[in-house]
Amino acid sequence: MREHEQAVYVISVAAELAGMHPQTLRIYERRGLLSPARTSGGNRRHSDADIARLRRIAELAATGMNLEGIRHVMVLEQEVARLREEVGQLRNLAAAAINEIERRANTAGTDLVPLRQAIQLFTDQPGPLRPRR
Repeated sequence: MREHEQAVYVISVAAELAGMHPQTLRIYERRGLLSPARTSGGNRRHSDADIARLRRIAELAATGMNLEGIRHVMVLEQEVARLREEVGQLRNLAAAAINEIERRANTAGTDLVPLRQAIQLFTDQPGPLRPRR
């Protein structure tokens, strides 16, 4: 099975798969919306990810958005995807830390004193402001 990022399509095939003219792909590349791989001879090669990106560009263009707006939206979508990944990693780290704290609390036994018990012990003790009974 081919990798999603593996660049295999020549520009004419990529354009046909995306439903566009090859010149449109060249324009998108010049405007920074697309970065196809290059062969050693300098020919463009597009991947399935490039085709998906071209389709997303077409969706946004169909709403009336200009190329600069499309580029900006796609940058933001990429940032959202990165942040979602980061949030997922942080959730995993937090869950692992909570599990470790709970594990330590369960195995420590007497290391931690419940708050109510601590308060009760202190209120039963005579202090400078509390007379002895």
